[in-house]
Amino acid sequence: MPEGRATGTLHAGRAIVYTGFLSRHVDPMKFNLAARLFAAVLSAAVVVAVAMGVGAHLNLKRDFLGYLNEQALTRLDLAVPSVTAGYREQGSWDFLRERPDLWFRLLRPAPEDSTLPLTERPPASATPAELTGASRRFTLLDGERRRIVGFSRPAESAVERAIVVDGLIVGWLVLTPFESVSYGAEKRFADAQARTGWVVGGGAVLLAAAVALWASRRLLRPVQRVAEATHRLAAGDYSTRVPERAADDEIGRLARDFNQLALTLQRNEATRREFMADVSHELRTPLGVLNGELEALQDGVRPMDAQALQSLKAEVGTLHKLVDDLYELSLADVGALSYRKTEIDLRELIDDTAGAFAERLRSSGLALQLDLPAEPLPAFGDARRLRQLFANLLENSCRYTDAGGALRLQARREGRQMFVDLHDSAPGVRSDQLPRLFERFFRAEASRCRKSGGAGLGLSICQRIVQAHEGRIEARPSPMGGLWLRVELPAHV
Repeated sequence: MPEGRATGTLHAGRAIVYTGFLSRHVDPMKFNLAARLFAAVLSAAVVVAVAMGVGAHLNLKRDFLGYLNEQALTRLDLAVPSVTAGYREQGSWDFLRERPDLWFRLLRPAPEDSTLPLTERPPASATPAELTGASRRFTLLDGERRRIVGFSRPAESAVERAIVVDGLIVGWLVLTPFESVSYGAEKRFADAQARTGWVVGGGAVLLAAAVALWASRRLLRPVQRVAEATHRLAAGDYSTRVPERAADDEIGRLARDFNQLALTLQRNEATRREFMADVSHELRTPLGVLNGELEALQDGVRPMDAQALQSLKAEVGTLHKLVDDLYELSLADVGALSYRKTEIDLRELIDDTAGAFAERLRSSGLALQLDLPAEPLPAFGDARRLRQLFANLLENSCRYTDAGGALRLQARREGRQMFVDLHDSAPGVRSDQLPRLFERFFRAEASRCRKSGGAGLGLSICQRIVQAHEGRIEARPSPMGGLWLRVELPAHV
């Protein structure tokens, strides 16, 4: 029994090895797109070639054989007068029994003015039906329908013509129709048609194979490159690019769209990494200050007084504002930021927001020039979000404008649009940095630096609020030497 178990184990092991070998070497064939296109075009060509052959064969059986039988019927009608004249001249059919060689001479129509005896009559010119061998399918029967001469096996579907002499039926001339092409000129014609069909069909198959091979290599190669690049892109290689074609066709547009997609993903990945780094940095700074303050209080280095509590509260407030800003941005990204739009007066809202910043501006040493129209500026929007928008804009200018400078806030209506412009004095922002001011955590470090206290999220939130109100916001260099922020919103009619 142990030996049997060992043998069974060995056989099972061999089976496993053999099965593994098959799984590695007998995988089912997997056709790529080029092979499938080649097979599809080649199969279509083969089907067309076979259809051509079948159609030619059916045409030969139906139309060509019909033509041959029509010619044979014409030949039959032409032979009846000649056969009748032969009987009238000889008085019976015995001359054909004695000399069967006269049969085909008798079938050929003689000239109408010929008075020569049948035995001396020269053969007449052959008709088209004679070239197809129609006379070989003629049978001559006597008055009692007994065969005298001609085709030995007349068919049941044979066509008959009566031989009438002096009002009496002395015989029957019978034509067996063609049922297939078997000999004579018609056989040669059929063979020629078959050869032509084979040549044309084979040429069509070869041409289709050449076209399919060219298409699979020329047209599908760019698609294969895009497919390979897509696999690399899915694996995380965002630097992947494919060569772009000069032709403005579907494949060329596919390559350009793929490169644009790869570039977008690469930028998004870089933005994600920068975002994570910036968030980590922005959170680490106030947390580090809080940790240091708490350790100082714990070690007794700093007394627990009102100043220490104010410092801790300020850092907690910084963290709280950063978390709130991040939360609002995340809601805006998924379209979940709530808006309650009603009819509002944008002039009154701007005036109230500017009034709330009066003390903040005085403490920063900044003068505010408010230029608002006398008439209302009707708008349809969320008053709370729009107040947040203008507060963020004013806060941005307060943070980054040098003391002793000035701000100018203007609002006006032009047609169906309303424009709100906020100018501030130096320092300014380089022109190449203006488009990036609305990116998260971006700050022009040379002038509007991190020590001013901002996290670089205020303008990003402003952009989301403006977009939610179907408007737009842009940054320009200000004539006052600083930054010019323009907000464009639709007016409420």
